[in-house]
Amino acid sequence: MTQITLRSAHLASSRSTSRAAAALSAVQLWRSRRALARLDARMLEDIGVSAEAAATEASRAPWDVPAYWLK
Repeated sequence: MTQITLRSAHLASSRSTSRAAAALSAVQLWRSRRALARLDARMLEDIGVSAEAAATEASRAPWDVPAYWLK
């Protein structure tokens, strides 16, 4: 019985941890996109990103994440 209880507690803990990690990732992504939107043309040129590509990325929805994040 103890073993089952410990496993259940571990699974619940890992679910809440993964939810917290997902929430943190979403906030970080939102901040990154917001910062990208604030860069001027010179700064975008420095990092090798066109203004159009930056605007497209900055306007994406928070749940629109790279495919490799979903694996």
